[in-house]
Amino acid sequence: MSTTTPPPPVAARRRERFSGRVNRFWQRVTEGMELNQLWGQFRTEARSSYRLYSKDIDATRVAGVNRGRHAFNVAGQFFWAVIEKLSPARRVLLLVALVLIFLPSGGIGWEGRAGHTSFNIEFHFWGGLLMFALLVLEVGDRVVMKRDLQIAKEIQTWLLPANPPPVFGLEIAFATRPANTVAGDYYDVFSRPSSAGETFLMAVADVAGKSVPAAMLMATFQASMKTLCATPGSLTELVSRMNQYACSNSQNGRRFTTAFIAEYTPARRTLTYVNAGHNNPILRRQTGAIERLATGGVPLGIMEAAPYFSETVTLNPGDWLVIFTDGVIEAENNAQQEYGEERLMVMLHSGVALAPQMLLQNVMADLDRFTGDAPQHDDVTLLLVKCGG
Repeated sequence: MSTTTPPPPVAARRRERFSGRVNRFWQRVTEGMELNQLWGQFRTEARSSYRLYSKDIDATRVAGVNRGRHAFNVAGQFFWAVIEKLSPARRVLLLVALVLIFLPSGGIGWEGRAGHTSFNIEFHFWGGLLMFALLVLEVGDRVVMKRDLQIAKEIQTWLLPANPPPVFGLEIAFATRPANTVAGDYYDVFSRPSSAGETFLMAVADVAGKSVPAAMLMATFQASMKTLCATPGSLTELVSRMNQYACSNSQNGRRFTTAFIAEYTPARRTLTYVNAGHNNPILRRQTGAIERLATGGVPLGIMEAAPYFSETVTLNPGDWLVIFTDGVIEAENNAQQEYGEERLMVMLHSGVALAPQMLLQNVMADLDRFTGDAPQHDDVTLLLVKCGG
């Protein structure tokens, strides 16, 4: 005798459908992120917003001002720091919404004559509705800006190489990580014809600033270098011409660029370089000895007639060259401690037997472990070169 399972009651099916809708809604809102991930994202965004507004706040307590008055002054500065980020029309909208929200609850009612319908204005409801309208306007701006930034990011991706070219006797790996959607860091390795045979230019640069302005200047830096390196001349002549071009676009030196530019000749195993105010790259010899490549001059875009000097080193089998931007060594954790060159040196010494790509992954992972969920303040770029036999 067979038995059949009775269908679940109507109430149970409704609860199941409702639970499914709630779960789908929650997944759509959170994009599948766990609560700890959401909390970490909120903390990062809150810190970023605080840094944005705190730039306009002077929290210094004036002598003779009591704590209550000081707190009121700081709150007032914060209020203006927020409201001045809005357009005038949206400032008015925000002020009206705040007035309506903080009015006594219940609103004001009018009673008409007999037979007429009375009505009541709920100020809290209309204040909340105005705040929602302001949110919609701000989100609309953010969506448009995000779309434009995504296009800028795609363009910047086209400008930067995805993989290094094959260079006889060298293994090369590089990576970059922007602090925002687009970055002001630049890196490249490409061939350059010369009278001495084929050579390869290596460049790592860091434009002062972040985000869109720095990214636009980074694009001009890349264009000028690719154009000028096609003309004959020494490395110092190339850097001098790039500096002259940078000075014409640097807003009187406010938008300068630090750069390390080197030319490698495979037939001779020689690396000629110019360091234009950049972090001194690390040259680790096979013996473990450390050399710093510091010869060069001032950053590009500061002085049009600035002199630049070059130096030549020979790369031997087992040598490592580490070129980085200050976003690597100045990366901070939640305790505001910097990653530092010493920790980068430890990673280099412990990974000399690895391939550059593997060591690069190890360094970036170690950087992530160090910073944790602390916000990234600057673009991070790292280029590793290992000399083979």
